[in-house]
Amino acid sequence: MKKGLAALLFFVMWFALFPQTGQAAAGGTSIYLDGNKLELSKNGQVQNINGSVMIPIRVVVEELGYVVDWEKKTRTVTIQQQDTVMKLVVDQSTALVNGTKIQMPVAPKLVSDTVIVPLRFLGEQMGLSVSWDNQLKTVYLVTPAGGNGGETSPGDGGDGDTGTPPGDTDSGTQPGQTDNLANVGGISFSDNRLMIAVDQNVTPNVFTMANPQRVVIDLPNTKFADTFSSGYHLDSTQNGFIDITEYPEVSKVRYSLYNNNPSTVRIVLDMNVVKMGELINENDGLIILDLNKEVSIPGSNGKKLVVIDAGHGGKDPGAISVTGKKEKDFNLAVTLKVQELLKKETNIDFVLTRSSDTYPSLSDRVKIANDLNADLFISIHANAGSATASGVETYYTRSESLALAKVMHKYLVASSGLTDRGVRSKSLHVTRETKMPAVLLECGYLSNKSDNAKLYTEDFQDRVAAGIVKGIKEYLGLQ
Repeated sequence: MKKGLAALLFFVMWFALFPQTGQAAAGGTSIYLDGNKLELSKNGQVQNINGSVMIPIRVVVEELGYVVDWEKKTRTVTIQQQDTVMKLVVDQSTALVNGTKIQMPVAPKLVSDTVIVPLRFLGEQMGLSVSWDNQLKTVYLVTPAGGNGGETSPGDGGDGDTGTPPGDTDSGTQPGQTDNLANVGGISFSDNRLMIAVDQNVTPNVFTMANPQRVVIDLPNTKFADTFSSGYHLDSTQNGFIDITEYPEVSKVRYSLYNNNPSTVRIVLDMNVVKMGELINENDGLIILDLNKEVSIPGSNGKKLVVIDAGHGGKDPGAISVTGKKEKDFNLAVTLKVQELLKKETNIDFVLTRSSDTYPSLSDRVKIANDLNADLFISIHANAGSATASGVETYYTRSESLALAKVMHKYLVASSGLTDRGVRSKSLHVTRETKMPAVLLECGYLSNKSDNAKLYTEDFQDRVAAGIVKGIKEYLGLQ
């Protein structure tokens, strides 16, 4: 099997340049953040006012991991992330950044329910490289290498995640990061099978997305081989695609280097049907997604479907503990323990937004849950703040999530043994934009020596994971 199928990988089909951007629809504009095309509402289009390009502030800064609050009475926008606080008032050209007055070229404007601000101001204050393509009516924003830390903590530290979505790219790698990366040497689609050639062992993360229907394969700790571009076209942002014409279930295979920390190649199958194939990975240099062997898509079997979200990941470490440990590692460790427990539950199906050190964006996490029409969304985090802050908190945004928050918090307090800091309401992206009951769990304070000493122990993580599963079962009435 190895030689026969591997040979197919290097059969060169027709290749064309994958368009990172296209001509905007009549009257439409676009914003790309690190290659990620942001979703713009009808009222949130880019505008040119008195020679200044104005962009909707909420959609951009939330993707950068900031928390945005809107005070309707004073028409004030407050943007916060860790030690940065910015205040802007509609129709006033002076902004406050950490208490310092900053003059903007044009005052923020309120367009229906959307506040737009000067592109130049946003770039200067957030350290972004910005550009405007007048012909395509497109704004390009590029974060500094390494990106930002993620959605600001509901309490005092950093929580939430930012990243890049399917098929797009956060190109480039960090200095020294190319060491020990697996090389993707070839991609082909034949006999209704996707085949990927790699030169080291790789553990793929495979999931589906809808509207439009896609199958996504993330390959962490990988890059395109130096010889890849000789047989496959890559544009300047390391995107490419293969048109599929002989197999009606698939219309296109797209590939990109979509993340740089860890370096991750993403391959996307644009599907004409709702389907998930069987993944075959024998660590023999060939990864196969066989669409001839269909497996059920989570949530399609009548079971209750829960999405478990390990906060942060990849280039976003989250909060850093007093001993230098990264929040993302705690979040993932607990999530994987939850996964093992949920495998034993016959009436619950589940999906992880990440199962390794990858970097899905806030909107990716939300879209996975919404596309699957999940019954619950649980985001797992640890907090940071003052050295004396200690305990656990549970956050929700929408009123329909309050009942879930109360149940999950009861078990979080009991399983952790830490101080009960209560159930709290906060406008967080993953709990606000999801369409099902959704909560964010803060499992302790990494900035507190006592909490931190417990969070990274197997016993604590086992107990918290068991508590999370008990809470899920009670809420779903499955106990």
